[in-house]
Amino acid sequence: MKEKHHTILRQAAGEVPSAYRKAETPGPLELPEEERPRERLLNQGPCALSDRELLAVILNAGIKGKNVFTLARELQDRLDREKEIPSVRDLAAITGMGESKACTIAAMLEFGRRRWGPSGIRITHPTDAFNVIRHYGNRRQEHFMCLSLNGAHEVMAVRIVTIGLVNRTIVHPREVYSDPILDRASAVIVAHNHPSGHLQPSQEDEDITVRLQAAADILGIRFLDHLIFSGNSYFSFSQDGRIGS
Repeated sequence: MKEKHHTILRQAAGEVPSAYRKAETPGPLELPEEERPRERLLNQGPCALSDRELLAVILNAGIKGKNVFTLARELQDRLDREKEIPSVRDLAAITGMGESKACTIAAMLEFGRRRWGPSGIRITHPTDAFNVIRHYGNRRQEHFMCLSLNGAHEVMAVRIVTIGLVNRTIVHPREVYSDPILDRASAVIVAHNHPSGHLQPSQEDEDITVRLQAAADILGIRFLDHLIFSGNSYFSFSQDGRIGS
């Protein structure tokens, strides 16, 4: 009886599946112990975890009807769409967050930005740029992003420009360059993930690269590269000789 009572309490915290709710995503306790985020963090280090898994570790638990993985995914989607760190009030508006979790997330994001943000990383090779944005490689939708660089090719900012459908995203040069102009960037690198895992550029990828380079020439900004990436691999337009001098 006591065990049943404990199970009900864990269900209310969103930690175990319940027969009376539809779990959109399996919770941590439904996974083998060695596959749970906290155990993988202990055994393999934080780099082995996806963004969603890292958020799940920070959030610790979900709520009734929404396990911690589902809550982490909703938070991840919200953060992907923000150019700045959301306010505590905005974070708390996500169902299941509450003020306590929202404060924890906001503090974590601000501390990370101050101490270990991408600013200052020098890009000398496409791999350097890929390492900055590779954690977006497992997203289920296309994320098109832009890296603003200074004259020394150091990263000033990384921003999500647009989020598309499962297999495509639509990008306009105006959306890409609005922030680099404000940054007074000397150069940019654009990149987007391919959820399909295929790295070869489509005709649309070719076309947008040409348009973005033409716009950069007019603005006096160097267009250094366009990366297509998925998982641990990437395709570089510059390495393939497709970026004009």
